Amino acid sequence: KTSVRLVPRHLRTMMDKAAEAGEEIPIAVVNGADPVFLLAGAMSFDEPLDEILVASALHERLYGSQLRVIELSNGVLAPADSEYVMEARITLMKEEEGPYVDITGTVDDVRMEPVIIYDAVHHRNSPIFHALIPAGVEHMTLMGMPRAPTIKSAVSEVVDCTDVYLTEGGSGWLSSVVQISTKKKGDGMRAIQAALDGHKSMKQVIVVDEDIDVTDSTRVEWALMTRWQPDKDTLILSNQKGSSLDPSRSSDGTTSKIGMDATIDPNIDKSPFESVL
Repeated sequence: KTSVRLVPRHLRTMMDKAAEAGEEIPIAVVNGADPVFLLAGAMSFDEPLDEILVASALHERLYGSQLRVIELSNGVLAPADSEYVMEARITLMKEEEGPYVDITGTVDDVRMEPVIIYDAVHHRNSPIFHALIPAGVEHMTLMGMPRAPTIKSAVSEVVDCTDVYLTEGGSGWLSSVVQISTKKKGDGMRAIQAALDGHKSMKQVIVVDEDIDVTDSTRVEWALMTRWQPDKDTLILSNQKGSSLDPSRSSDGTTSKIGMDATIDPNIDKSPFESVL
């Protein structure tokens, strides 16, 4: 058996409803699945969308073939070509979960979480166990990358958003660089607020123009040093919902957040701000 941290997503909602009815939830614990399945599973959707359908669409798009799935004896569908598939149940029991290293490389909180009981293990011949290293590139990619389109969608509601990058220094989770096409004064500040609303765990946002590569930290800092004035181009918010992954948060879970607008005012001559190198 193991305990499992269930964050507020679909599975947590299902578990809470089952617990109210005194029922367990049949699940499949999958190891060594195709990357499209991992990516789909890492995504979050407001609507009740089946992540297997998302994985199937990605699989067909990338490989030109359908994702093969099998139905386990407990009625749960699982990817057929995984290295390991474990039939299990989320029970009504709870145990301490943790401590463990999370995406920031720090140790996350120990919580009382549901216990999983394993009933059967299936595997391929000579299976390879996929060990995902905490705070490594895979962890940041799977956890952080799906947030980029979420942030972009939120920012696009208020301005023309052209790119989003969750930074490595922010562990792919707490900090982002947002690229926009400015049309009117104040677009940068509007983008900051929308980005923070689009990803509640985020603590820092830097907004840049289209000529700045959001993945190049040197160019982003250059934009800050040549286009940003701290006293008028900075948004600081207090008493905001924080992330448990940030050990500097307050004891009540709140944090302050910062946004920096490193865009050029679209109403002025841009030539003094443009790099000639």
